[in-house]
Amino acid sequence: MLVLIADKFEPAGRDGLQVIGCEVSFQPDLKDEALVEAIAKHQPDVLVVRGTKVTEPMLAAGPLKLIVRAGAGYNTIDVAAASRRGIYVSNCPGKNSIAVAELAFALILALDRRIADNVIALRAGQWNKKEFSKARGLFGRTLGLVGLGKISQEMIPRARAFGMPVVAWSRSLTNEKATELGVEKMETPLDVARAADIVSVHVALNPDTRMLIGSDFFKAMREGAYLINTSRGDVLDQTALVEAIKSKGIRAGLDVFAIEPTSAVAEFTDPIAKEASVYGTHHIGASTDQAQEAIAAETVRIIQSFKETGQVPNVVNLAQRTPATHRLVVRHRDRPGVLAQVLDAIKAEQINVQEMENIVFEGAEAAVARINLDKAPSPATLDRLRGSNPDIIELNVLEIS
Repeated sequence: MLVLIADKFEPAGRDGLQVIGCEVSFQPDLKDEALVEAIAKHQPDVLVVRGTKVTEPMLAAGPLKLIVRAGAGYNTIDVAAASRRGIYVSNCPGKNSIAVAELAFALILALDRRIADNVIALRAGQWNKKEFSKARGLFGRTLGLVGLGKISQEMIPRARAFGMPVVAWSRSLTNEKATELGVEKMETPLDVARAADIVSVHVALNPDTRMLIGSDFFKAMREGAYLINTSRGDVLDQTALVEAIKSKGIRAGLDVFAIEPTSAVAEFTDPIAKEASVYGTHHIGASTDQAQEAIAAETVRIIQSFKETGQVPNVVNLAQRTPATHRLVVRHRDRPGVLAQVLDAIKAEQINVQEMENIVFEGAEAAVARINLDKAPSPATLDRLRGSNPDIIELNVLEIS
């Protein structure tokens, strides 16, 4: 199995792939058309990326079977195009949670103590204790969390260590879970904005969260509050943020931006970076040695499972619900040709198989096949199958609710 790695990737991960018998092509600088050409030339089975965008022309260039995003988010991959081609897309959730939480807190502290401005002044030969000795302090300030996944949950004990109460909102947050985590449950993101001195955003990018942090959110925030975004640039309306900076004294720490370069070194011309009240970093939330080693190990685990079993851990693009309306349950003797005959009969009625599994009982004498279909076979077809093959023990159709 050939694995093409088109991004930075830990040496331990590359070694691990070779140990499990993969051929590895490590080309971390491949981007855009160069990546299309490399896929066409090398014909890899698996593509591993971090920040590199994976587009439909890349998917069309070779026989890819699996794309692994060596990180948590996967919005840089054309998942819909991969799904159309039957290409698995997998990721490594939770492996960078601590690293991102550490950066989020670094941004909070940097904003409160104006660390970057201190450093710039000193490097310019200026001593200005009068200006920089003004800070609010974090003790007793309320931290608001928008989203409560693994990264956000890592923020809670860190906030507690600083003496900060925590309020949080998530669609999946229950009262019981909030009590378990030691946070106050908010009913909406706007409630978090109203209650918090510092808001940290930790949501995946999807149609529901795109521009979630917009003008209404900033209007609800407290005067002079801090906003931290280490999730995805498009969950934040940058135009609304600039307006909030001017009208309410909001200050922001951003690790992600609406438009980011596709390469690791490039010009960055987004005007948001020039705002004095914005402290920005270079989308480095997951970029610690600890996080990258954990992600590399998880990537190896995913590829090994696929190579050895055909199963893909953490796959993100399987249908949650198929068009299946009926399930054909076939209890049969474990003999050649039984299921082939059943499938031929289904095909003759122009019925599509959505999902199928065959479970063999101990001793390999009998099995049960469960075949999900987009419509029910006719009674005549079922009767014909029951009477034509003595190896079919029982055959039933169930309606899927």
